[in-house]
Amino acid sequence: MTTTPLPGDTRRDEAHFVRADDGVPLTLIRVRGASEPAKGPVLVLHGLGMRAESFRPPVPRSFVDALLDDGWDPWLLNWRGSLDLDPLPWTLDDVARYDVPAAVRYVREQTGADALPAVGHCAGAAALSMAAVAGLVPKVEVVVANGVSLHPVLPPLGRAKLRGLRPLLQHYEPYIDAAWGDGPETFVPLVTRTAVRLWHTECTNPTCNLASFAIGSGRDSLWVHANLDDDTHEWLRHEIGKIPMSYYHQLALSERAGQLVAVTDTDVLPRRYADAPPRTSARFALFTGDRNRTFLPAGQRATHEWLGRHRPGVDSLHVLPGYSHGDVFIGRLAHAEVFPLILAELNGGAR
Repeated sequence: MTTTPLPGDTRRDEAHFVRADDGVPLTLIRVRGASEPAKGPVLVLHGLGMRAESFRPPVPRSFVDALLDDGWDPWLLNWRGSLDLDPLPWTLDDVARYDVPAAVRYVREQTGADALPAVGHCAGAAALSMAAVAGLVPKVEVVVANGVSLHPVLPPLGRAKLRGLRPLLQHYEPYIDAAWGDGPETFVPLVTRTAVRLWHTECTNPTCNLASFAIGSGRDSLWVHANLDDDTHEWLRHEIGKIPMSYYHQLALSERAGQLVAVTDTDVLPRRYADAPPRTSARFALFTGDRNRTFLPAGQRATHEWLGRHRPGVDSLHVLPGYSHGDVFIGRLAHAEVFPLILAELNGGAR
């Protein structure tokens, strides 16, 4: 464990080095405040191609600030898809089976907590949801999942990219990399960057453009640009990295199946994650923006309906007006419009 003070702040970071249950190195960043937390630990999982630091954009009040101010003990997980770790091929099955259980176990060991809530964004939310319904994290008592959980529903352009471009690109590149936007590149990245820039005319940030191509579908697909301040938009230039083709393969199969499906041959994971009742007592709080063009809000509605068929009235759904996908956590007004809803869920449920 290493401790790093935050400049100009009484808060400090503790870096914990952990191994997933298959030996892959991970890190957990525990953010400490000026005093001991009044509440227990909360595990936080970043999104696709991002890292733990993505929950601390250059805004006056970040999601981590909100957790600390509300008395929580935040642990930010760099799971195997983090841009802070060495890149490797991975699937959501890997994260759900190996990373999430190891992180939950480690946090409980370090804090003495019997159980804890967890918050996930994008692919982190999907993997967290998968681990929960597969019964792999029985000590997670609340699952807050933003953007997607068990039913990925894509816009038509997203489906077209998965079915048409993915088979072509995977013959030449093992990853899609938002850094292609800055170059230099070989032939495939150069062609991709040029095409994406011609399509995404809503801004001139090349990483933002490539991220919208790699993760979203169309303009304002990852965030409504009006929801971001200039500093955050520029900060994003260094906050999105490589996404392996192995992820897109699983997403393509899941999109066709209408729910997340396993691509790992093991009895530990269900073949289809939403075919059987959830093997968890964790309460789910599902979030998405009504302008989400990465995963359509219909997907979160489908998961909410599926949960409701098995245990009516337990779980909640929040469709946020005027928000898309990532701006739920990094938007300039998220501290006032979104974080209170998430905190209410962590504190017992917002109805």
